[in-house]
Amino acid sequence: MKSYTTLLGLVAFLPQLTLAHGFVSGVTVNGKWTAGSDPVWYYYPEGTAPTTAGWDALNQDIGFIEPANFGTSDIACHKSAKVGKNFVDVKAGDKITFYWNTWADSHKGPIMNYIAPYKTTAGDLKWSKISQASIVSGSTWATDSLIANNFTASTTIPKNLKAGDYVIRHEIIALHGATNDNGAQAYPQCLNLKVSGSGKVAPSTGVAGTSLYKRADPGIMFNVYGSATSYPYPGPQLWTAAN
Repeated sequence: MKSYTTLLGLVAFLPQLTLAHGFVSGVTVNGKWTAGSDPVWYYYPEGTAPTTAGWDALNQDIGFIEPANFGTSDIACHKSAKVGKNFVDVKAGDKITFYWNTWADSHKGPIMNYIAPYKTTAGDLKWSKISQASIVSGSTWATDSLIANNFTASTTIPKNLKAGDYVIRHEIIALHGATNDNGAQAYPQCLNLKVSGSGKVAPSTGVAGTSLYKRADPGIMFNVYGSATSYPYPGPQLWTAAN
């Protein structure tokens, strides 16, 4: 970690970095706010960074995971991510709303949500996709709706999900450069969940982050400027067993 002086300098610089890119600053469930990981955690003196439910990553450039790195554990929860210390309290069937600090209207693309049984290492997480959204109509995408809703997007925790500890992976894939190989930009954001309720269905399988996508998948290489009316979602099919 860096010095407090460096922290102050970075905070001043962050507005310039975030003009195009973003991160999840936190979530709400039934009106209760739980903080996610702010990239400035890295610049706090050792042992003084805020404890949050978000996984701390080396995304101080507010950057992304490029398709060339989809085969690494960075795609799970962002670059070199470390497990968060807190948990978001949520009941099966609750809506969870993600708050991005900003997002650029040029960065159109899908928004997808995954869950995995809780592990402390990103490479050990096995993901099941629970929701996805892309083209709303015409040239309007889910990311445009996010911007219109004050940089928020929501999903519902499956109502029959077994109680326990999980990690939720909320991701935007920006497609403005995706007509080119290695041009898509993945922004995975992870937070710990403590799920309560009487549900009995647990994910029986899941997909490791390193197997979610390939750089040549139709939804990774995609012309967002064309006249497409549908989008070929990358990754596994939706897991609906706990719905």
